[in-house]
Amino acid sequence: MSNSSMVSYTKISPNRTSPRNKAVDIITPHCVVGQCSVETLGNIFAPTSRQASSNYGIGTDGRIGMYCEEKDRSWCSSSGANDNRAITIECASDTTAPYAMNSKVYAALIDLCVDICKRYGKTKLMWFGDKAKTLAYKPKADEMLITVHRWYANKSCPGDWLYNRLGELATAVTQRLGGTGGSSNTPSTTKPSTAAGNALYRVRKSWAETKSQKGAFKSLDNAKATADKNPGYSVFDSNGKVVYTPGGTTASFKPYLVKVTTGELNIRKGAGTNYGTNGAIRDRGTYTIVEEAKGEGATLWGKLKSGAGWISLDYTMKV
Repeated sequence: MSNSSMVSYTKISPNRTSPRNKAVDIITPHCVVGQCSVETLGNIFAPTSRQASSNYGIGTDGRIGMYCEEKDRSWCSSSGANDNRAITIECASDTTAPYAMNSKVYAALIDLCVDICKRYGKTKLMWFGDKAKTLAYKPKADEMLITVHRWYANKSCPGDWLYNRLGELATAVTQRLGGTGGSSNTPSTTKPSTAAGNALYRVRKSWAETKSQKGAFKSLDNAKATADKNPGYSVFDSNGKVVYTPGGTTASFKPYLVKVTTGELNIRKGAGTNYGTNGAIRDRGTYTIVEEAKGEGATLWGKLKSGAGWISLDYTMKV
């Protein structure tokens, strides 16, 4: 087994099993829960008392570190059965839910997955989004599977930010490899067209809930009209980003109070992380929510009574 040539920093951890006892057919991405460098991650995995390691890590600047050679099993996913089959990758992330990763980290993750798959002769990276289905599936010689830490321990890892993008990740990697397929949770196995007149707008409860789809429209206005008629639905573009969430408080919705639990919370113009900001809440005060809507990655958003905009309810608690 070779190692990735993309590595710019190496610090082999003593926390490993050498050699692994299974062939590699899985990639397991993790969130570090910290915007750390590859050097810091190497220091974290260095003490034997830590009892943890990963094959690779991606720092907040997008550089890649190696802490456990691919011939060896890392101690990363709370499952020996998984880690003996997996290349594990720790990714720098925010310290609070949904544990977001910056664009450099995400781009490096795609590049590293492509590199791994190429070296193992794989043309497809597969994401099923279901533990039982994944573990029961026997990958073909040219297929690599994605698994997640939360399936084996009471953890949110890799965080909802990345978890809700694993279908996108699988598709992007598979396209780079020249294969087809990639995710059973995405509506198309081909690269979405962004040319004018060819993009489709999909009306769903969330991007991941493909079965909830009410239609795919070339006209954004038609998609908005459909979302307006279906409470709880939003309009997503071809890349899975929320472009419209129906506004207006329904008669059945009862406003409620929330307390902000973070030091600073952006106020968005719409219910989704792709909307612009209308300032931020910088104190842990109490605020009235007059409407709820699902945003990108099925995150729940609340509309402020003040009219300032929307806040992520992940960073609040009901009073």
